[in-house]
Amino acid sequence: MAAVMAPSAPVESTPSVAFDSGHADMVHDAQPDYYGKRLATCSSDSIIKLFDVRGDSQQHIADLFGHTGPVWQVCWAHPKFGTLLASCSFDRTVIIWKETAANVWEKVYVSPPTLHESSINSISFAPHELGLHLACASSDGSLSVLSHSSSGNSGSGEWTINKQGLEKAHPIGCTAVSWAPGAAPGALVSSQASGSPQRRLVSSGCDNTVKIWAFIEASKQWRVEKVLEGHTDWVRDCAWAPNAGLPMSTVASCGQDGVVFVWTQDETGAEWKQHLLHDFKVPVWRLSWSATGNILAVSDANHQVSLWKEQLDESWIQIQTVQ
Repeated sequence: MAAVMAPSAPVESTPSVAFDSGHADMVHDAQPDYYGKRLATCSSDSIIKLFDVRGDSQQHIADLFGHTGPVWQVCWAHPKFGTLLASCSFDRTVIIWKETAANVWEKVYVSPPTLHESSINSISFAPHELGLHLACASSDGSLSVLSHSSSGNSGSGEWTINKQGLEKAHPIGCTAVSWAPGAAPGALVSSQASGSPQRRLVSSGCDNTVKIWAFIEASKQWRVEKVLEGHTDWVRDCAWAPNAGLPMSTVASCGQDGVVFVWTQDETGAEWKQHLLHDFKVPVWRLSWSATGNILAVSDANHQVSLWKEQLDESWIQIQTVQ
């Protein structure tokens, strides 16, 4: 089963619609595209399914076959690059798919066997301002970034792999990766802020940590900016919030310990502060920010999705639960 929340309705009354995805095994991810008109789902049955979504109705439009193991995540690229969808799997591969005609898809990239030595658990396309880049997190303990040779409207062509500085990101295993917003922190409100987009990542792992990464243009390497510690068990997911060029950076993390933390940095170079959103008392699996970065969706082991919003006193309140 999959659940879709209508993106345009007020949060307090957002309806949820359950429908049969048609997968033969557990569904691991469901992602709407940029416009909220299509939904991609993936499953342990190794199949990716695509749906047209119109209000409360869903129409199955395509099945994508190519993986040989459970597919953990799917991720849509920004539409400026065309209609591209990435997927990652237990089979150690990343596949990038392109729609070449209406509801006709083909593989434009399949990662080489040398990309990672174990399951690839998470993928994330970079903000479009940075170009066509895809970050990957693997159980082998490393991260990688796939980069396309041009910013044109195509997923075909040359893809390069950069793992410099990312080889031992989380030695026990990486669980998730997420890009920072493309606009530099403070770019909206300060003329002194850097006007050029900055490449930063957040990752989580089985070493109970969350790590902030920055790309060093001169050496073409990634380095750790900060290690965020507070979880007492595997960190299952992390997500960097959109900020529209405001000075503050915000990251959320959740773990096997049942805790969700929100980490904030008031401005570039400042210390990261830890805020406890909630202790769910059960493992928390996934996190997702709203497009404006002020509402956080949390998925936990009680089969619930809850929505949380920050108050003026920096506390967080639950505003809705979807079962």
